[in-house]
Amino acid sequence: MKKKKSSLIFIILIFLFSGLTGFIIYEPFNNHLVSMQDKKQQKATFGSGCFWCTEAVFELVDGVISVTSGYTGGSIKNPTYEEVCNESTGHAEAVQLTFDPEIISYDELLEIFWKTHDPTTLNQQGNDVGTQYRSVIFYHSEKQKQLAEKYKQALDESGAWEKPIVTDILPATDFYKAENYHQDYYSNNPNLGYCAYIIAPKVEKFKEVFKDKLKEK
Repeated sequence: MKKKKSSLIFIILIFLFSGLTGFIIYEPFNNHLVSMQDKKQQKATFGSGCFWCTEAVFELVDGVISVTSGYTGGSIKNPTYEEVCNESTGHAEAVQLTFDPEIISYDELLEIFWKTHDPTTLNQQGNDVGTQYRSVIFYHSEKQKQLAEKYKQALDESGAWEKPIVTDILPATDFYKAENYHQDYYSNNPNLGYCAYIIAPKVEKFKEVFKDKLKEK
């Protein structure tokens, strides 16, 4: 009986102690978990022409957790593909990435961005012409902004392209996921004309140039 009473008192003391110290112990631990999650998953948003092409490239990158095709940088909510194509909303076709910075850095993503499209053609990528196809980086933090601006300046000064870079660097705004049939478009439609003749060669060139950044199969 005495033993049971002692056990009960011990349990009560633990309960009271936990209640008194919960704010001190639990909160920092919880904040630590949140900070670790933030560190492991960050966002990047790029517009570099048709989002079918951009999505197909970034889906191959090791450290990129997810790629979503959508519309951003415009003036209305929930635009449709037809509205964006009519250039009546101001949106750009873009992809939003979730990535692990411990595997792929934002600098490396910028390198891929600039080397997989022509950042010197205003509102145009190849035969795709219109403001929705503009070259643009939507930054999610001051650090991303600084890195993008520094990289852009360095490329311009290096003379990597004969013409100046026209890529806009803007704060991220509302991102609207494109219609379902646009998601994983190349993977789902590899034999369609645009995919076979435009996207496929671009993907193969990317695999050749960025071998060290590909996901393992």
